[in-house]
Amino acid sequence: MADQDYTPPKVWTWEGENGGQFASINRPVAGPTRETTLPVGEHPLQLYSLGTPNGQKVTILLEELLAVGHSQAEYDAWLINIMEGDQFGSGFVAINPNSKIPALVDRSEAEPVPVFESGAILVYLAEKYGAFLPTGGRARAEVLSWLMWQMGSAPFLGGGFGHFFSYAPVKIEYAINRYAMEAKRQLDVLNRRLAESEFIGGAEISIADFAIWPWYGGVALGRTYEGADTFLAVQEYEHLMRWARQLDTRTGVSRGRIVNLTRGDKQLRERHSAADIDAVLNP
Repeated sequence: MADQDYTPPKVWTWEGENGGQFASINRPVAGPTRETTLPVGEHPLQLYSLGTPNGQKVTILLEELLAVGHSQAEYDAWLINIMEGDQFGSGFVAINPNSKIPALVDRSEAEPVPVFESGAILVYLAEKYGAFLPTGGRARAEVLSWLMWQMGSAPFLGGGFGHFFSYAPVKIEYAINRYAMEAKRQLDVLNRRLAESEFIGGAEISIADFAIWPWYGGVALGRTYEGADTFLAVQEYEHLMRWARQLDTRTGVSRGRIVNLTRGDKQLRERHSAADIDAVLNP
């Protein structure tokens, strides 16, 4: 294979797309590529996102907040189609200079508050509504530790294993083996934790669960990267499987996971009220 003889140049230069499903949206510079204005709905919370695991983290939390009675958490969820480059529009870049979904604007304050990075959004909302995040002590430290574990670990599952297993233009044995090993190590980390705790952060469900489930629950339930559940032998991780199925039955999770989703049989490109989700889940 030609890549086995590749010698990196002294200075790397971008020569355009190099193949793969997401090649057309990758580039080595930041900033907007065109002028756009983001839409604004009637609710205080305006979410700009896509139904990927990172986007699902936030919509699951929002639906869980609504399910336990936080009516002020009503929100509009607008689709940012990353395959069409919506994340590079000037309106989106203004609230997230990193051009990644999701991004949130809280318009309930005197001056709108933009929040980007999914973990930051989860903490912001949990603190705003006083839910799904302990207020102090060991309990809070454990939830935040596992939240940060997800933020640091999931790129190896998605950008590493997922990319080379499902999206790369060629199958590279070394890359797949390298990241499959790491993916299984991470699954084992979670399985060991869930052997001693009902939820990731402890006895109570938290934003740590809502952050980790879309990624690792998706793989465990066979919804992410076709064939990956078999390839990674996810059934070996009995405690992880128990937790993944347990969260899958929650109302907030089942509602939140379809928001801004553009594939599959349960799609909801935009969400502006509970009725939008009801229409998809109960047609």
